[in-house]
Amino acid sequence: VQLQASGGGLVQTGGSLRLSCAASRRPFSSNAMGWSRQAPGKEREFVATFAWRGGYTYYADSVKGRFTISKDAAKTTVYLQMNSLKPDDTAVYYCASTKGPMSSYRDANQYNYWGQGTLVTVSS
Repeated sequence: VQLQASGGGLVQTGGSLRLSCAASRRPFSSNAMGWSRQAPGKEREFVATFAWRGGYTYYADSVKGRFTISKDAAKTTVYLQMNSLKPDDTAVYYCASTKGPMSSYRDANQYNYWGQGTLVTVSS
């Protein structure tokens, strides 16, 4: 599976961005797709996951209530709507998907496929 991320950019504090992650094929129903991010000098951290079976969503506490993960009807693209952005949200955002189900939908280490990152910069 190839993943293509887009939508990053520069935005002011309080602004919004929408990231897109297009997959080269439809995922199996047991799969999940999501986003992680890595800020300069920090480790990669989980942001959000969309589980295809049941359409369940999972968020990191730091983004809950501000970010929304969703999918398109064709099930080949996952979006991350980011509102009320803060400087702490500045990072390279990576989309990812799994081969199968995750034992923990908040564990980014369980993703199998990764797209290239897209940079999000939030100015203060």
